[in-house]
Amino acid sequence: MTLAAAPPETTTSGRGSDYAQLSRQVKQAGLLQRRPGYYAAKIAITVGLFAAGWVGFGLLGRSWYQLLIAAFLAIAFTQIAFLGHDAGHRQIFRSRKANDLVGFLHGNLLVGLSFGWWLDKHNRHHANPNTEDSDPDIGDGALAFTTTQARNRKTAFGRVFARSQAWLFFPLLLLEGLNLHVASVRAVFSSDGPRRHSRPVEAGLLLVHAGAYLTALFLVLSPWQALAFLAVQQGLFGLYMGASFAPNHKGMPTFSAGDKIDYLRRQVLTSRNVRGGRITDFVLGGLNYQIEHHLFPSMPRPNLRRAQALIRAHCHRHGVSYREETLFGSYAQTLRHLGEVGRHAGTPILAT
Repeated sequence: MTLAAAPPETTTSGRGSDYAQLSRQVKQAGLLQRRPGYYAAKIAITVGLFAAGWVGFGLLGRSWYQLLIAAFLAIAFTQIAFLGHDAGHRQIFRSRKANDLVGFLHGNLLVGLSFGWWLDKHNRHHANPNTEDSDPDIGDGALAFTTTQARNRKTAFGRVFARSQAWLFFPLLLLEGLNLHVASVRAVFSSDGPRRHSRPVEAGLLLVHAGAYLTALFLVLSPWQALAFLAVQQGLFGLYMGASFAPNHKGMPTFSAGDKIDYLRRQVLTSRNVRGGRITDFVLGGLNYQIEHHLFPSMPRPNLRRAQALIRAHCHRHGVSYREETLFGSYAQTLRHLGEVGRHAGTPILAT
């Protein structure tokens, strides 16, 4: 399975040529060429820091200072997951098998998340960003991302929860790590999960990860220290992951499945970039260039910054809104959107 490829050069909207022009410019600039040197260094350094965290864990032994190691490993886990994301988009190698290998090792083995499950989910998101009933990232769940979802909250608890969701958003992200692990296990061990041919490999790697992780914690630490380490490491991992993805689309325009809109505008209008320099690039794993990433998912991470000026100019030339915000500005817009949606909780749906 591969992630959503670039669309054909013409669309029924008659504006497909806008994307075709941009695609030619990007290819001529060499921005889709793989960056093996960058990824070799990036993988070596990231995995090295991941390993260093566990070495420090072993050397420190039974101590409450291990909670600092837990926080460090939460960062390392997220950086490892970013590499799995790049592999899923075939940014690292041209070969699907080579990228899958990196994805399985980084996702299933090192982080404990199903690469195949995530890839299927992320594929659907890229094909239909911010599209109701099609984008799993705005599907109805604990949070209501659309007014329709909020209005469908029938119970008193559901309505109160939705109306408070802006305040609960970041605290809930502390549970996102657990949610990702549970969803991974369900997908891999269910009979109708995605990527059936790779399920035995994924299941085996998940079991190795869980066994090694829990054995290390309860062998080295006291039971209470192990539980505290688990809570801090997984909680901060979920918070970091969620806070990295939240600025990308939340609060941006949404579409219905029947809306006719070409690829360029669908991807750009639903995405938001985060301003910043090299530190922002590192912290957000390149996801701060969300517009560039959605237009060209297979573009290697280090090329996204280089492509930004070209893509921004193209959007301005064709009258396509290109949104950039600071990190905290994007969070403010996300929370404002959740608050506005939540106010509709339990209100009747008017017939049209």
